[in-house]
Amino acid sequence: MNRSVRSPRQRANAGTLGVPLVWSFDGVFATCLADAEDALRRAIVQVGDVASIGVLVELSLPALKRRVAAGDAIQPAWGLFLERLGSRYGLPVAPRVRHVRRAGPLATLVVAYRSLE
Repeated sequence: MNRSVRSPRQRANAGTLGVPLVWSFDGVFATCLADAEDALRRAIVQVGDVASIGVLVELSLPALKRRVAAGDAIQPAWGLFLERLGSRYGLPVAPRVRHVRRAGPLATLVVAYRSLE
């Protein structure tokens, strides 16, 4: 296996890791998705030009189960949400989605970035 090792100078020039921005959303599924998209849009404006950016969406399966039991529909809102995140915001890769089995807010949005400095 061929591994690339970066020197300390290259690591220093790669930029500094910013503090991740984290939001939690709970309530009606479609409303949570709209609020998460709005938060992502605001985060992109807030961080400005960056060397790299990563987006994670965590979905709490117990909270999702409660929303479905309350009558919330998952599709088409979820598919449209992922499509918009992948196409509208210039992200280098699609957001990562992690399903968690612990109770908590329905959705958590995490935006991590490396600044150009």
